[in-house]
Amino acid sequence: MDLSRAYREYYRSLVRFLYRRIGDQARAEDLAQEAFVRALEHRPEKPRAWLFTVAANLARDEGRRGAVRRRHLTLLKAEARARPPEPGPEVAFERRQRIEKVRRALDDLSERDREALLLWEEGFDYDEIAGVLGLSRGSIGTTLARARRRLAAAIEKIEDEEGDEDVAHP
Repeated sequence: MDLSRAYREYYRSLVRFLYRRIGDQARAEDLAQEAFVRALEHRPEKPRAWLFTVAANLARDEGRRGAVRRRHLTLLKAEARARPPEPGPEVAFERRQRIEKVRRALDDLSERDREALLLWEEGFDYDEIAGVLGLSRGSIGTTLARARRRLAAAIEKIEDEEGDEDVAHP
């Protein structure tokens, strides 16, 4: 197969064919190039029929990818509409401060308390938490309750310390 001759003879009609299928000139040219690259690899005996078959398959795949992208965009738009509006900068700043306090408070807890709380927050049930922590199932409720109290106390301590700093540095 003389690929350069096939390119001269079929490239323009292949691009037209693809353009009519997908409606995007630049993408049609890309897909035509892809068909010729594949022809280099396969060296078909009947290049015209082979090229148009490959091009039709590429256009079909392109349509499927486009449909998937459109469905994905539709889902993203629906999620964006359902999502509450972004908070203002003050609310976002306060939220970041609160998250930082919780992180610092979690760091002050024992490893077992921290793990128990984080596992519970991730949706683990008592049996799963017990398995991860190596505790009995019956002790998980007590462990979580104590860990919550310790976390609340650690957050309160951090807030008190910050309050003291604010008073000391007017």
